[in-house]
Amino acid sequence: MTAQGNHADLSRDTHAARLLARWPHLPAFWPEDPGLFAAGGAERIPAFSLDPFAPPRFAGRDAPPLILTGQPVALEPGEAAGLASLIAHARLGGAPGLPDPGAGALALPEGRAVVFDPCDPARRMEGEAALASARASGRPVVLARDPFAERAAPPVLAAPPGIRALPQPLSPWTLLEGAGMLHGARPFMAALAEAAGVAHDRPGEHLAPLLSRIRAADPFRRRPWSRAEGFALLADWVAAERANRGISACIGIARWKRRQVAALLAHEGGAPAFAANIPRAIERARAEGGAVLAWAASCPDDLAGAIRRQGVELRLLEDGFVRSRGLGARFLPGASYSLDGRGAYYDPRQPSDLEVILAEERFDAGLLARAAALREHIVRRGVSKYNLAARGSLPEIPAGRRVVLVPGQVEDDASVRLGGGGLRSNLDLLKAARAAEPDAFILYKPHPDLEAGYRKGRLRAAELEGLADAVVGGVPLPALLPKIDAMHTLTSLSGFEALLRDKPVTCWGQPFYAGWGLTDDRAPLPPGRRSVARSLDELVAAALILYPRYIDPVTLLPCPPEVMMERLDDPAAWRISPLTIHRGIEGFIRSTLARIGGRR
Repeated sequence: MTAQGNHADLSRDTHAARLLARWPHLPAFWPEDPGLFAAGGAERIPAFSLDPFAPPRFAGRDAPPLILTGQPVALEPGEAAGLASLIAHARLGGAPGLPDPGAGALALPEGRAVVFDPCDPARRMEGEAALASARASGRPVVLARDPFAERAAPPVLAAPPGIRALPQPLSPWTLLEGAGMLHGARPFMAALAEAAGVAHDRPGEHLAPLLSRIRAADPFRRRPWSRAEGFALLADWVAAERANRGISACIGIARWKRRQVAALLAHEGGAPAFAANIPRAIERARAEGGAVLAWAASCPDDLAGAIRRQGVELRLLEDGFVRSRGLGARFLPGASYSLDGRGAYYDPRQPSDLEVILAEERFDAGLLARAAALREHIVRRGVSKYNLAARGSLPEIPAGRRVVLVPGQVEDDASVRLGGGGLRSNLDLLKAARAAEPDAFILYKPHPDLEAGYRKGRLRAAELEGLADAVVGGVPLPALLPKIDAMHTLTSLSGFEALLRDKPVTCWGQPFYAGWGLTDDRAPLPPGRRSVARSLDELVAAALILYPRYIDPVTLLPCPPEVMMERLDDPAAWRISPLTIHRGIEGFIRSTLARIGGRR
């Protein structure tokens, strides 16, 4: 199925079966006829098209959230205007993956007449008439390939002297920017021009009738969707695909993570290469004019500086804040990632993309309502970063005592080294918390990776004496948070999870959620940084919606956070690397030895 001819001939059951195998959510586009795809019913299935809003194909994977049918479904009042605004803002339409450099980058004249070469010999005369009309208009004329034509089809119009021809197919929005008139526009292009406020030579074509024929369905949960939901997902996919095209090579990505990371970074052309060495990654990026992506924890300052001194953009990748159903230290791939072009979110030495979002974003009411709903879901369902099963029980807590939770961290973790303030260890943190809360009942929770025996920072029983009243190993954080009155932390994500549940948090380090007026900060950042007070829902909107990228563990397609949260309820959705067996045995041995040593 091509960008121009995305029409499905469903006259035979075998073809319908093939489409269902590729897109199991297809029946959800026709909720009024649940038996439409039943055996023997293929002759009743209406033809449909993916034009003009075909989704990008992420390394061969696709699942259209929108289709165009011949059956109009009435628009709600104001729906057409809202969708037109979304389409224009997200620059949707045309074949997926078309370059969209903008008219300014191509130095296209303002007020120009754009003539579309149909790239179809049968429409040559129509194209020549459009060219003559444009030349007679007195405007500067630009000849462009029709964005809805077959990519491989050659042009059929020759540019006369003085007429600039754009040889490669370009996004409709680059062509629409600053245009005064379109000539030879197809109906789809005319509809997009109307959304952009540009005149065209097809006065009978309007956006609203086109939108009324659009149907939407959720490709993840296989249910009907509103058109707004379908266009919102398409906008997310187009933005991700465009961003991914700018990444040339990856370094520092462990082999067991690569399947998921390749899906995260996929685009129409495939996925960036996992380079065997750093010089080769830099060479590839310089040749393509792209960026090198590195796993943040595997990219020390000297390496980052060396890449940037070569004139190559560097982007850093790390796990997201709701990562998966299980530990990364046991080789369970994540489904949530932070991809940052400025610096890692946990490194307070410079603003990250997340910090810039929080400092500059204007959070509209719709986004804040979505953030509030997401926070309510997280609290109600007990969602956390790792979503581990309980292996321990809550201790007896004396009545009337103030209860303070102190989460341990991996002491050699970059967030502790870079953002720990004046404290560098779990023991130092416990001492600071006890000094600040001398009468509190302090619960100490070792980090899950320490409990599993994988990382550095486990405390012995003798070190905890007089500092912690109880150790709550094996108790999931969501089960602990309702029982506490406050939390003291260095940079742990546990502090963010406590804020989601309206618990007071004291930060002895400089985590991403500190400095916005929501925490008691014992190591404040320099003046001028994070000077804007933010509400909790604004923090949630930035940290869980705008900043991270999510991959559906089932389809390996980019997904909204709400889909990933729902997948946490399905153990079958989380595929574990074969290496996890070896890692589990290793962790068991280490944790057993650590427990034996801790009793001494």
